[in-house]
Amino acid sequence: MLTIWIIVGVVVIIAIYGIAVYNSLVALRQKVAEAWADIDVQLKRRYDLIPNLVETVKGYATHESTVFEDVTKARSQAMNASGLHDKSEAENMLSGTLKSLFAISENYPELKANENFLELQRELSDTENKIQASRRFYNSVVMSLNTKIESFPDSLIASIGSFEKKEYFEIAEGEKENVKVSF
Repeated sequence: MLTIWIIVGVVVIIAIYGIAVYNSLVALRQKVAEAWADIDVQLKRRYDLIPNLVETVKGYATHESTVFEDVTKARSQAMNASGLHDKSEAENMLSGTLKSLFAISENYPELKANENFLELQRELSDTENKIQASRRFYNSVVMSLNTKIESFPDSLIASIGSFEKKEYFEIAEGEKENVKVSF
């Protein structure tokens, strides 16, 4: 009789452990979805600011049409990208075109002094900072989920529950290089 109680006790402990691991995996999966939604909100804000910024710059730099077209095209691609990998690449391309747009402003002192341009630039900079913070949070939660999925014995429950590893939202290779400073 004691043996039966020991076996039942072990089964109950294993079942409770399995339920706890499953629930923690579900919670992490939901955190990943929430973190992605946070990124999406900031990207939407960025997409909304870009047309205003382009129009403001167009008023001063009318002959820079290729840059405006590049920014508009990159914004459209980023908005329509699906899947984390494609979205990440499109966002990195958009960031690059925005840098060229801001580089144009260096050639137009009256543009740099325009209050509307300065406000849009501040808002976009703030949004970029929020996007970076959201990306860090997303990648942190993805790391926690992926670690749990790969760790034994949690990996057994993850495979039974069909949990899959998630991709990180990474920056472009060019962004990882050291900045070259010359005087």
